[in-house]
Amino acid sequence: MEQNIIDNNKIMDMLNKDIDTSSSHIDGIIQKARELNGIDSNEVLSLLKTDDKDLINKIYDTAKYIKQTIYGNRLVLFAPLYISNLCTNECLYCAFRSSNKTLVRKALGQDAIRNETKELLRQGHKRVLLVAGESYPKEGLEYVFESIKTVYDTNLDKHNIRRVNINIAPLSVDEFTKLAKYNIGTYQLFQETYHEETYKKLHIGGLKKDYGYRMHGMDRAFMGGIKDVGVGVLFGLYDYKYEILALLEHIKYLEREFGIGVHTISMPRIEPALGSDISMSPPFDISDDDFKKIIAVLRIAVPYTGLILSTRENAKMRTDAFELGISQISAGSRTNPGGYTHEEDSEGDNNVGKESQFSLGDHRSLHEVIEDVTAHNHIPSFCTGCYRLGRVGKDFMDLAKPGLIKAHCLPNAIFTYAEYLHDFADDSLKQKGFELIDKMIDSDIENEKTKKDIRANLAEIENGKRDIYY
Repeated sequence: MEQNIIDNNKIMDMLNKDIDTSSSHIDGIIQKARELNGIDSNEVLSLLKTDDKDLINKIYDTAKYIKQTIYGNRLVLFAPLYISNLCTNECLYCAFRSSNKTLVRKALGQDAIRNETKELLRQGHKRVLLVAGESYPKEGLEYVFESIKTVYDTNLDKHNIRRVNINIAPLSVDEFTKLAKYNIGTYQLFQETYHEETYKKLHIGGLKKDYGYRMHGMDRAFMGGIKDVGVGVLFGLYDYKYEILALLEHIKYLEREFGIGVHTISMPRIEPALGSDISMSPPFDISDDDFKKIIAVLRIAVPYTGLILSTRENAKMRTDAFELGISQISAGSRTNPGGYTHEEDSEGDNNVGKESQFSLGDHRSLHEVIEDVTAHNHIPSFCTGCYRLGRVGKDFMDLAKPGLIKAHCLPNAIFTYAEYLHDFADDSLKQKGFELIDKMIDSDIENEKTKKDIRANLAEIENGKRDIYY
C-alpha cells in the first residue's frame, strides 16, 4: 500500500494555531536562514503569515542574499516546446481537458517538431522543456521518445539543443526506466494542488483524477532511474500557505526515501485558459505581493533547489523575481503545438489561444528578455555542463550544498552567454553583454587561474569554437 505523503490534519492544525510573527522571532528565523541550511515548516509559516512591511523587506533581502551566495547573478533560460495538446483528463482549470470542444487539437509530427526546434535554435535557445498533453497519438509513449530524439538530432548551422527536460504524464516504473535511456535532463510533474479534497473536485476524469497515483509519480521516477525531478504547485487552486507546507512535506519525503530531494520547483499562477471559468476567476487568487513572498520564502526554505518562473507572469513580475530567488525562467514562450513556426495560432481573442494551454503574461522575445536580464546585471545562462558531465541527482547536491557549484556555473554561464552575443545579439546588446561579462570576471571570480582560463575560453569562442564547459 502506498505511503500517505501529506498529513492533511497536521497541516490544517498548523494553519489554525497561533503563529509567532513578532519582529524578534522573524529576525531569529532570518539569522538562521542566512546559514544556508533552510528552515523548518513552522518557521516557513511564520514568514508566510508576516504582514509587517519592514519584516517582509528583510525576508526579501535574505532571499536575495541566499540566491546570490549559492547561484550568483546568473539566470538560466529555456523555452517550452509543446508537441501535443491531446488529453484524456478532465481538469477544470485547463484548456487541454478532454471535454473542451473549442480547443483545436493537434499533435505535431516529427517534421513539425524538427521545424519548431530549428526556430528555437534560430532564436538562440539551447535548453527546452518538452511538454505534451496527457494523451498521445497511436504510437503511445514511443511518440514522446521519438520526439526527444528528433529535438536532440536537429541542427541549425553550428547550433543544437543541448538539454531536453520533460513534462509529461506520470509513468510506471518500467516506462520511467525506458525514458531514462533518452538522456533527458529533469523530469517535471506538478501535483497542481496538494489539498486532496480540492484536487478531487478539480480533476474529475481521466487517470489524473487519481490523487495518489500522481503523488507517487516521483517515487516511480527515481525507481526507474531518473536522476533529477521537478515539482510544482498551480497557485490559485487552494490556500497558498497550505500548498507550500505540503510541498515541503513532499520534498522531505523524497529526501527521506531516496536520499535526494527535487532539482527544481515551478511556481505558476493560474492564467486564463480557453473555456475555463475557474481559470478566469481563481478560487484562491494570489496577489502580486503574496506571490513575491511565496518566491522569497521558498528560496529561504530550500536554498539549493532551483526555482522556475514561467512566462505566465508579466515582465515586471519576472524582473522583480530575479532579486527574490528565481534561478530559471522561460523566455519567448509559446504554449501551443507549432506555436514557434506558426505564431498566428498562438494567441486568439483576449490573448487566449485556440490551441494553447493558457495565456501568457510576458510576450517578449528571447532577445528582449536577455536585454532585460543584462540590464539588471544578471548573466543569462544556457549552461548544460553539469548535466553532460554527470553532475546530476545526488552528485549535484553534494557539489551545490557547500556552495562549490557557483564556481562551475558562473564560468559556464559566461561561456554560453558569450556564444549568444556573438551569434544572435545586435550591436547594442553585444556591447552591454561583454561589458557585464568583464565586470563579472573581475568582481565574482576570485581565483586568478580561473580568470585566466575563462578569458582564454572566451577568446576561443570569439574565434568560432562552441560548446565549451567545465
